[in-house]
Amino acid sequence: MEGIEKTYYQSLYQLAATLNSAQSPEKILRSIVEDVAKAMDAKGCSLLLLTPDKEALLRIAAYGLSNWYVRKGPVSTDKSMSESLLGKAVAVLDATTDDRIQFRKQVAQEGIASILSVPVKLREEVIGVMRVYTSEPRHFTDADTYFAGAAANFGAIALESARFLQGLQKDYDDFREGLLQWHADLGYEWGSEESVVPAEEKGPVMPPGG
Repeated sequence: MEGIEKTYYQSLYQLAATLNSAQSPEKILRSIVEDVAKAMDAKGCSLLLLTPDKEALLRIAAYGLSNWYVRKGPVSTDKSMSESLLGKAVAVLDATTDDRIQFRKQVAQEGIASILSVPVKLREEVIGVMRVYTSEPRHFTDADTYFAGAAANFGAIALESARFLQGLQKDYDDFREGLLQWHADLGYEWGSEESVVPAEEKGPVMPPGG
C-alpha cells in the first residue's frame, strides 16, 4: 500500500470511529472536515448543505478557513459547481479565475488555488457538497476524489443521525432563521460578496453585486 493510500485508509478508519463516538453532531462534523484537510495535506475543508429550495448552499462546518471567508454568506447553486449537485466530483485547478466559482475575489484573498468539490449524498439524494481547498495549484488524483467522497458520505450519515435533515423539510424561512441564529451564536456574520473583506484590507464600502 502506497503512502498516500495508507494515509487515506487510516483517516477513514479514524472518521468511522469519530462517527461512532458520543460527541455532539457539531463536533463530529468539525472533526470530519479537519481530518479530511489534514489527510489530504490541504489548506482547508468545508461542508455545505443545500437549502430546501435547492438554490443555495449553507456552510455548516469548516476547517482551515479564516473567519471572514466563512462569513461571506451562502453560495448560489447556479454559480457554484452545479455538477457536484448532480452527483459528480468536480476539480477546479484555478479557483480564482474559473467562472464556476462564485466568490472568486474572496477566494484569491483567502489564498485558495484549487478546489475539489464532491457531493454529499444520502440514500442516493444529493443534500450538499464537501469542498477541499489547497493553497497551491493541484491536480487532484482518483485517490483524492475517492477519499473525499467517502468522507462526505460519513458527513451525510452524521447529519442524518443528528436529525439535521428534519430542518431541511421545514419551511425555508424557518430553517434559515434557525441557522442564522446558530451562526450568530458561533460569532459568524452574513454579508454580500463585496462587503466581506479582511479587516486590514477594508476600504470604501461598495454596493453588493453579483
